Amino acid sequence: MTKTTNNYIEIFTDGACTGNPGPGGWCAILRYKNHEKILSGFDKNTTNNRMELTAVIKALEKIKRKSYIKIYSDSQYLIKGMTEWLQNWIKNDWKNSRKEEIQNKELWMKLYEFSKKHEIEWIWIKGHKGHLEN
Repeated sequence: MTKTTNNYIEIFTDGACTGNPGPGGWCAILRYKNHEKILSGFDKNTTNNRMELTAVIKALEKIKRKSYIKIYSDSQYLIKGMTEWLQNWIKNDWKNSRKEEIQNKELWMKLYEFSKKHEIEWIWIKGHKGHLEN
């Protein structure tokens, strides 16, 4: 497994919600070389952030062996959570700067476990601005 080759998995995700909270859905596209798999789901009562996180979790659940993965998302919540906030949350027993338990803790904990198993590059893309997979 090396970043210098084209031997990586791409995951494109999105989540949305009407009402926030309200009914919502998520989608993930997994791509490896010439293979592609599309996953999707919904929840009757959720938030947009939960759907964004769920999309990534459902995609990562499909990857069985240690891999180099590029994850593309328009969710600042997801990308900043994994690249900027996560280490402080762990250090502070999953609490935010106000000493309150972080929202969606169980989902963040799952993402953290996946990040230990795989080498993941978290890439933010501007939402709905011509990116085909978004």
